[in-house]
Amino acid sequence: MKKIYEAVDRFCARHPRFGVPNLMRYVVIGNVVVYFLMMLTRNADANALDFLAFHLDGLLHGEIWRIITFIFVPNTSGAFMLLIALYFYYWIGSTLERQWGTAKFNLYYFSGVLLTVIGTVLASLISGTNFTIVGTEYVNLSMFLAFALLFPDTQVLLFFIIPIKMKWLAIIDGVLFAVEIISSLTAGYWAGVVLPIVALLNFFAFIYPEVHYFAERKKYQHSRQTVHFKQAVKQQQQQRGFHHKCAVCGRTDTDYPDLQFRYCSKCAGYHCFCEDHIFTHVHFTEE
Repeated sequence: MKKIYEAVDRFCARHPRFGVPNLMRYVVIGNVVVYFLMMLTRNADANALDFLAFHLDGLLHGEIWRIITFIFVPNTSGAFMLLIALYFYYWIGSTLERQWGTAKFNLYYFSGVLLTVIGTVLASLISGTNFTIVGTEYVNLSMFLAFALLFPDTQVLLFFIIPIKMKWLAIIDGVLFAVEIISSLTAGYWAGVVLPIVALLNFFAFIYPEVHYFAERKKYQHSRQTVHFKQAVKQQQQQRGFHHKCAVCGRTDTDYPDLQFRYCSKCAGYHCFCEDHIFTHVHFTEE
């Protein structure tokens, strides 16, 4: 998982303009458009929009568009609940994009979509049943869990009345998710185990450095070593074109003026790291 995240991190650093800016806006608009089309065709032909859903049989017949179009199909028929869900996940997704950047958020979202597709294919092959999937239930869940980890003390109103922090909602969702998997496992329903686990692999891959970050920060705060920052800054300023450069990803304060840089007290010598790598890098040692 660590190597996967590091590869993603390097890719995002080298391609900061990768992806679709404000991705969640287009996902929400797509869901609203498809919902209205569903309402218009409900009386004439209830299956008129089935070509948007994803299933293995359609993929085997060359209907490749289903890999993407299923994310625009609402998984609820109630207009009010749909609007609430779309607003909630638009808020979560937009916040994650601001926190991570467009490139990383797009990779996170579309890796969740791809893993959902893979999980559906595996579930269909294991069970011998042609599973059909609409909506982004597991992608939304992975976004929610990532948001809850990054902003655990953010409060929302449960049922529009009860204020509750995101971390408690995440714990409740995690318990329900585990119960669902255990129930499927007990019943021998392997498809119900494979699909949700595979669909959430992107969360486990992306979340590793965040957990590692908190552990390293705790150790770092208790370190007795100190860094001579003036000497370190002077050494960095001798390099042409920038004052600070991350020793891991190579980003500089010239290219990324809003990025924060720090010096590691556990590395031999004076080595600068950006805020994404100060607690996750491999320490330099004396040869």
